[in-house]
Amino acid sequence: MSESGYHASAIPHPQSPLLTALLRDVSRSFYLTLRVLPVAVRPQIGLAYLLARATDTIADTELVPLPERLIALQSLRERIEGTRLIPVNFGALAERQSSPAERMLLERVEEALNVFTRLTYSDQQRIREVLSTITSGQELDLKRFHGASQNGIAALHTEAELDDYTYRVAGCVGEFWTRITRAHLFPVAPLDDAKLLHDGVRFGQGLQLVNILRDLPRDLRQGRCYLPLDRLRAIGLEPADLLNKVNEPEFRALYHSYLDKAATHLAAGWEYTNTLPRRFVRVRLACAWPVLIGIRTVEKLRTANILDPQIRVKVSRAEVRGIIFRTLVRYPWPDAWRRLFPVPVPRNSS
Repeated sequence: MSESGYHASAIPHPQSPLLTALLRDVSRSFYLTLRVLPVAVRPQIGLAYLLARATDTIADTELVPLPERLIALQSLRERIEGTRLIPVNFGALAERQSSPAERMLLERVEEALNVFTRLTYSDQQRIREVLSTITSGQELDLKRFHGASQNGIAALHTEAELDDYTYRVAGCVGEFWTRITRAHLFPVAPLDDAKLLHDGVRFGQGLQLVNILRDLPRDLRQGRCYLPLDRLRAIGLEPADLLNKVNEPEFRALYHSYLDKAATHLAAGWEYTNTLPRRFVRVRLACAWPVLIGIRTVEKLRTANILDPQIRVKVSRAEVRGIIFRTLVRYPWPDAWRRLFPVPVPRNSS
């Protein structure tokens, strides 16, 4: 038994095809983070991501009626929890996928579940907990927006609903990440676990809020508004008003307040990154990259007319390479490294 509390033979090989080629094809930018992780935690985090992507793919298959998607999600959740012994078959759902990678993912779910059973019991429980929370968020999302369209936009009602949603689909990942890395990499390091978990949750919520703010025009045209209705009505707007880019000046102050909120969450994520033991370079890099890409996205969103559906705000590959380069170059100098993240300055534009 190693210091981190697991048998090496119980960990799936991180170079297995399921955890390399398929993971790369379905994870897009997150694969960059996964690749840099230490071998001791890469399979668990990679597998959890694969299963979460499978549930997300099922939830997003709009060509399949809602009741069938909910049944499929429940079946997969039961397989993960170990309460369902009958293998799942998502062949019909797989056929509806336009992405070959997502089609293969659904076809190979049972293979992923077989890998899951090879993990230690503790790691299985950690994955079960995070996936249970994520799927609860996906199911709530499906029910909340069922029947919504551009001509009938459904919206979250309150700030509490927004915070709950960002926790369910992303904040809980920060908790999972913390518990996995704590258990396997630095179990005896003198850390404030309560603060680490709290900052980890905010880290995930910040990344999800950036996604919400960036994808606002697209989501609106799919009938979804994640910005709370009570906040919109307080400035005299309805979700449908956000379909017209001429309303951007009236919306700007509220939108920028959410950019500020995302930035402060990401600042907590940067604090989280710097709280991790310094010798675990790979884990700190894996945290630093999404934080720095996220705050760069916030900076870009501040200067765009976000209600214009023709504008797609995105951090370029060249900018990502620049971020990676700077983190590597500055790592030996703690002060220079910390300055990679800009100090958040609230800029509620009028």
